[in-house]
Amino acid sequence: MRLPSLFTAASASLATASVLPRQDTSSYPTHDRGNPFIGKSYYVNPAYAEKLNTTLNSFLAKNDALNAARTRAALNVGTFVWVSNMASLPNIDAAIEGARAAKEATGKDQIVGLVLYDLPNRDCSAGESAGEFDLDKDGLNRYKTEFVDPYAAAVGAAEDVSFAIVLEPDSLGNAVTNSGIEFCNKSIPAYKEGIAYAIEKLQFEHVSLYIDAAHGGWLGWDGNLEPTAAVMAEVLSLAGPSAKIRGFSINVSNYNPYRSAYREAFTEWSNSWDESHYATSLSAHLTEKGLPAHFIVDQGRVALPGARAEWGEWCNVNPTGFGMRPTTKTGNRNVDSIVWIKPGGESDGACGMEGAPRAGEWFDEFAQMLVNNAQPCLEPVWPPSPLDEPEDA
Repeated sequence: MRLPSLFTAASASLATASVLPRQDTSSYPTHDRGNPFIGKSYYVNPAYAEKLNTTLNSFLAKNDALNAARTRAALNVGTFVWVSNMASLPNIDAAIEGARAAKEATGKDQIVGLVLYDLPNRDCSAGESAGEFDLDKDGLNRYKTEFVDPYAAAVGAAEDVSFAIVLEPDSLGNAVTNSGIEFCNKSIPAYKEGIAYAIEKLQFEHVSLYIDAAHGGWLGWDGNLEPTAAVMAEVLSLAGPSAKIRGFSINVSNYNPYRSAYREAFTEWSNSWDESHYATSLSAHLTEKGLPAHFIVDQGRVALPGARAEWGEWCNVNPTGFGMRPTTKTGNRNVDSIVWIKPGGESDGACGMEGAPRAGEWFDEFAQMLVNNAQPCLEPVWPPSPLDEPEDA
């Protein structure tokens, strides 16, 4: 599930910026249910917190009390729950019960972030996160009946819980730039049909859907913006005339900053040189297609300035840190929320940093780096001192 090396193919010759029409985001009567994150707590995924405890213990073993305390802060950050194969479908029920327990304990409504990620022939241009369904083996039908249907049934039954669901990271970007790859060209029609089917099945009032729109380094080039909006409009149309989405997710599992004070050299010819600019660049084209120009932006990890020589570097980038914490105070009217979608510390694959494990496995050295380089810094959470403990009555 990674950025293909061909993302600049449609834009390498662009040396001047196009003039975009003025955006009008005043109303989306057929799509807009309001920002679903406002007034809610971001659900803290205990499974991810358990992995971070490994990193906390690593810092303690090195007598690094400060970074251990910073890791405790990360334990309390809301993160998305990934449902990326049939075996992980029970993660939905676990999140529902966890959100109910959190509301009971805190009195605060929760919003559960989920990722739906199991298309047939998944990751057609990279292959590090290939899925379990093969188009040549009835993969599209199996995706619908064995993955999407039970996914929708679990979510639909929990009417007392709010959900924000990201649909199929890094899939439709291939429809914009990578149809020249034979395997992608074969897979793209199934991507469109599969995502449309998921949209149709997830039409619940307590669910806000965000189709993944890759990131600014891939689709943010001027020549890719209109085709991206066209693909999104096609998919939503396939979902049926009454189908609704809230918007789009960007930068999922990537490393781009939301707002960068330092412009990297490889962004020179792009108006989408950070993710806030990408959201603004794409929004006008979405509006022209009648689509809702609302975004959530993954900042679960952000590359430090100078960490990458080119935008196409996607695997366990070093150095990287945890990014902005989840918030609806985004400074961009098109952006609903900053979120943490990719679980920081899970490897991108056996590539990038030396010693990296397979995709999805815990990479503790990388997680330690995220804590140490977090921007803004994580506020330390210190364990209670024995002197703070109440005396026995």
